[in-house]
Amino acid sequence: MIEFKNVSKKYGEDYAVEDVNFKVEEGEFFVIIGPSGCGKTTTLKMINRLIPLTEGYIYFKEQPISEFPLYEMRWDIGYVLQQIALFPHMTIKENIAQVPEMKGWKNKEIDARIDELLEMVDLEPGKFRNRLPGELSGGQKQRIGVLRALAADPPVILMDEPFSALDPISRESLQDDLIELQKKIKKTVVFVTHDIQEALKMGDRICLLNKGRVEQIGTPEEFLTSPKNDFVRDFIGDVDGYLMKQATAGDIVKNLPALYEVPASDSPEVVQETDINTLFKYFSTHDTVIVAGEDGPKPLSRQDLFKYLSKNESGDVR
Repeated sequence: MIEFKNVSKKYGEDYAVEDVNFKVEEGEFFVIIGPSGCGKTTTLKMINRLIPLTEGYIYFKEQPISEFPLYEMRWDIGYVLQQIALFPHMTIKENIAQVPEMKGWKNKEIDARIDELLEMVDLEPGKFRNRLPGELSGGQKQRIGVLRALAADPPVILMDEPFSALDPISRESLQDDLIELQKKIKKTVVFVTHDIQEALKMGDRICLLNKGRVEQIGTPEEFLTSPKNDFVRDFIGDVDGYLMKQATAGDIVKNLPALYEVPASDSPEVVQETDINTLFKYFSTHDTVIVAGEDGPKPLSRQDLFKYLSKNESGDVR
């Protein structure tokens, strides 16, 4: 879907991004992470040509991005900012409708799409459609920002630290909502963050940048179990320490909401004593495992595992 081949961006004689190579597959949640000034936002903005590249090629749908008319390409790439940037004097409906209107959608189609999107994030259309942004909480505004990017059903969504300005509770709630939303819509998402906990929880794969260059690209499991060098190991911090050695499937499901019925699936069954490295092996081929126990079987997802690791990285196993 998106491919970088030897991409660099220079300002004068200095490289902001240098010789970056990666490919984002269709439907993948691809996270770009790194310390401040590493080039992650520059890398993101080169995808939709908000920043021009200096060297190399970026491909979108197997064509160089330079071959696309700029406005058409941006219609096919939704963009979510940290600052949200909703139009304050427009209603929620009018904010979400911007790109569909530019693409010539009929009013009935736009209205139906807005209601569908609001329902996806549990915002009742009758209550929220005609509100102004100033009447919403920070978390609600950010949900609308995500919906605006999804409005015209683009195949790709770019997200630049969209939750970093929110309080911890709102941030975690929106992370969970986006994970569930992605299961339904299966968009190609390129997501920038500086937070390794967020990256581990959200990403199918992670690209770690340092001073404009790629240090490692891999799954969260690969980052935790096989960091390539000291920089990667130090950036991950203690997430791969105590818990990786001590926690079990039983520890994780203790904190999950109780379910009255385990959903039918072909998920493998594991015992409560199953360690995290073994769970990684199951999650390489399945999204969910079923943890057997005295209180009955409980489903455990890959996101549940990384959420647990992120929230308990200090070693305080609850």
